Amino acid sequence: MKIINDLSQFWMPFTANRQYKAEPRLLVGAKGNYYTSHDGRQILDGTAGLWCCNAGHGDPRIVSAIQEQVATLDYAPSFQMGHPAAFEVASRLTQLAPEGFDKVFFCSSGSEAVDSALKIALAYQRAIGQGSRTRLIGRERGYHGVGFGGTSVGGIVGNRRQFGALLAGVDHIRHTHDLDRNAFTRGQPEHGVELAEDLERLVALHDASTIAALIVEPVAGSTGVLIPPLGYLQRLRQICDQYGILLIFDEVITAFGRVGMAFAAERFGVVPDIITTAKGITNGTVPMGAVLVRKGIFEAMAEGLPEGAIELAHGYTYSAHPLACAAALATLDVYRDDALFERAVGLEAHWETELHALADSPHVIDVRNLGLIGGIELAPRPGAAGKRAYELFTRCYEAGVLIRVTADTVALSPPLTVEPEEISRMMSTIGRELEALA
Repeated sequence: MKIINDLSQFWMPFTANRQYKAEPRLLVGAKGNYYTSHDGRQILDGTAGLWCCNAGHGDPRIVSAIQEQVATLDYAPSFQMGHPAAFEVASRLTQLAPEGFDKVFFCSSGSEAVDSALKIALAYQRAIGQGSRTRLIGRERGYHGVGFGGTSVGGIVGNRRQFGALLAGVDHIRHTHDLDRNAFTRGQPEHGVELAEDLERLVALHDASTIAALIVEPVAGSTGVLIPPLGYLQRLRQICDQYGILLIFDEVITAFGRVGMAFAAERFGVVPDIITTAKGITNGTVPMGAVLVRKGIFEAMAEGLPEGAIELAHGYTYSAHPLACAAALATLDVYRDDALFERAVGLEAHWETELHALADSPHVIDVRNLGLIGGIELAPRPGAAGKRAYELFTRCYEAGVLIRVTADTVALSPPLTVEPEEISRMMSTIGRELEALA
């Protein structure tokens, strides 16, 4: 493959462009659990691309489905039109979802899914006569994509500071990260259920009659892998029910086997009102997002409307794109036929053991895990937050393992097809490079 010499035109997302382009890392191929770098090396994928390639790379069943679709129907609009695969994907998703979900709204990304979910929540509250409920609640350190809605309810300071006030009427509950009490927990932390009571504080401050929805990630990923304390999500559900607040789970990262089930809602036994998803829905091959909605929400919005009225004045040119639908159907088949969700469950104990073996490595101040998700938090260098983790990232890449870092936390999420020996290699490489950093 030809490698161009001029990298200056592409303004890369979430990247220190000047730093990267001084020493670029280019990927030119991918197969199974490995990338191929521009200099011909095999790089073990410890991040499933960007939390999305759950079935590994280049699965011929998914590739073939996309190729066949583009040759048959390359594009079809979803405004007042349809194509069969869109309805089939929606049906398949509702079959996978927790009981009671009966509608799916399609878009092209997790960011779009979040903004769509927030709009649906506001429109639903208005439809049931609760038009005063216009306030949206997120969580500190939450990540919900980069749309104005998702950035507003998100709680990562670095993602917000450049953009001013963002949406009005947004507030945040406290995050759940508690190193003093929960460091090096395996699975869900024991302490922190009381942090859910912070939603009561916002109800008292704003009055429940002004709050439309609360959105949280069941497991917060991009902020550094924060696992919910035991009972925490259950308590949020109780408070939302008490005050008529819709509960939205952002499952863009956690859906499709990442925590061993189709959705984290199942893993935790908590059923939200709305679920957002993307990434693993097509195994990362074609951009697609989806909003799953529980029974009663669409019906309330449709009730009383005149014949021919549009229930939701919202949508995207690429909603239910034929290539995305073909990729989604093939991906869902692979998950089922290869029992990848069950495979993740079978790998979880080995993953946990290997991950926590790094607890005594230099600079490590916490290790946390759930499903095939891992977080390794490093002590920041004085006056240089994030520098140590970034150096670890570059060293691991040169050693043939792709990891992801966010601030001073290593976030790991391998394909569900990862082999036990590859997990061991991943962790030994990280451990060796941490020793070298000492």
